[in-house]
Amino acid sequence: MFHGAEETPVLVRPATEADDAAAGELLVEAFVVQYARKMPEVIVTDARKRELRAVAERRVSARVLVAEFEGVVAGTATVFAPGDITSRTKDSRAAEMRYMAVGLGFAGASVASRLLDGAMEEALKYGAERLVLHVRRGATGVGKFYERHGFERDPSDDCDLPDIFLQAYRKNMR
Repeated sequence: MFHGAEETPVLVRPATEADDAAAGELLVEAFVVQYARKMPEVIVTDARKRELRAVAERRVSARVLVAEFEGVVAGTATVFAPGDITSRTKDSRAAEMRYMAVGLGFAGASVASRLLDGAMEEALKYGAERLVLHVRRGATGVGKFYERHGFERDPSDDCDLPDIFLQAYRKNMR
């Protein structure tokens, strides 16, 4: 599917109603298939799949982005405003990025990097001083990706949830 970043640029834009189903299925596929490869102990429940597919609900209160490649939704990410009631960060001046995934056929197309750039732009639009995200403990490759993009580990903002431990990363925006 991917032919090279020079041939067709990746367009990052706000998601619309027309993108909801594709973005939701992309999230489910990425979390189920990619986690199965990298972290086979992770089980994606039906409840988690419903949550991942709830793109329309997220668009009501957060900024959902899609990365489009040759007219196809190739990736997605959601940015929550500082102080959002659903935010996992303790930092009231930080926007939080969640639900980031890249479609399975788009490795090497710079989709993740472009989505991350878009998320940082959205955080700035919110007036955030920082962008925070969380990575499942054990997903070291994902953590290294964010570190290459200027994020730093912040153990003080880790989340120990009932069924998952999430490691926090943050990047100053100002």
